[in-house]
This record gives sequence, structure tokens and C-alpha cells, in this order.
Amino acid sequence: MTHLARLERDALCDTFLATGPDAPTLCSPWTTADLAAHLVIRDRRPDLSPGVWVPALASRLEEGQAAYAAKPWPELVDLVRSGPPAWSPVRLPRLDDAVNLVEFVIHHEDVLRGDGARGPRRTMSLREERAVWGSLNRLGRLLFRRSPVGVVLRDPDGRSLHARSTTELGTVVLEGSPVELLLAAYGRRRVAEVEVTGSDEAVEALWGAQLGLG
Repeated sequence: MTHLARLERDALCDTFLATGPDAPTLCSPWTTADLAAHLVIRDRRPDLSPGVWVPALASRLEEGQAAYAAKPWPELVDLVRSGPPAWSPVRLPRLDDAVNLVEFVIHHEDVLRGDGARGPRRTMSLREERAVWGSLNRLGRLLFRRSPVGVVLRDPDGRSLHARSTTELGTVVLEGSPVELLLAAYGRRRVAEVEVTGSDEAVEALWGAQLGLG
């Protein structure tokens, strides 16, 4: 059985080909070409990645990303689809799932919802939904660590996850499918179809916080 990160990578590449290189994404001002170039660098150019965190190296990263983004679109998509080089340990299916599944789910939705409209554009498999819920279990406290209020995540199957302990401002409950909850956790609340329960003050405080890994 093909592992999930590989399936999601292929699905994203199919969407890339369908939308073309100039489509908008939720990673504004990036187009689909910019996003694809980012993924290639993440896979293949660890020498450029420090530019994300080190200001002195940022221009080198930007130049590298621009060079990849300028490649012919089918060639760039093929680079994304082929994944990391043979020497990379991320080619191991279990490590690929751990490192890349959430990355590809999020960025696939960044393309599918690039117009900014709310709600799902595809049907996720039960297997993938379960894997995303597992990722929320592992990452939830990290993703909501800056929340000034408590956060509880609930999915339609009745599963609950306390992603942040309650505070004096109270707790906000977010309910939706695992993928919609994941989008909210990564700061994509504008396009995430989630039901929100909590006081106006608590909800405003949650959405005003910087969520995600950044």
C-alpha cells in the first residue's frame, strides 16, 4: 500500500498541473510556481533552508527559490513529484509520512483554496483523515502554544483533544473534520470550516494569536 505522504505529494502535483504556475495560493504573495519552488528547496536544497531563520542568508534563499520558480512548469512539477534525492533519509516511507504528510496536506489546501473561499474542495479518504487526526494529537500543543486561551479540538466522530489548557480567559472549542482543524491550527482560519464555541473575548484572543509552527 502506498504511504500517505507519497499519495498526497502526487495529488498536489496533479493539482499543480491543473491550476498552472500563476494561480494564487493562501501563502500570498506566492503563486503556485513559488510554492512548488519552496517544496523543491525543502526536498533538495538543505543548503538554502537556513535562509528561513537567518536574515543574512535570506537573499540567497530568495534567489534560489526564484530560479526554481522560473523553470518550465512541467519540469518544476516533476521535481516536486520526484521528491528528495536518493541519499535523503526522508525517502523512507515512515519518515516521509512523519516529515511531509502535514506539509503536503496544508500546501495542497493552500492551492485548492487559493481564491480565499471557505470550506473543503475535495473528499479526503478515511485513512488520511485518521492520519491527520494523529498528527493533531502529536502537534496540537505545539501549534496552539501561543494561544492565550484554552483550546479543545473535536471532530465529527466525537474525538476530543485538549490542545491548550484553559486560562483565565476561558476555553474555545473548535469542531470540524481533522483537515479543517489542521488548517485552523496553522492560521488558515479564514478558509477552515470549523464551528467555534466560546466567549467573544476568548475567540477574539485565540484568532489574534500567532498559531502554527512559525
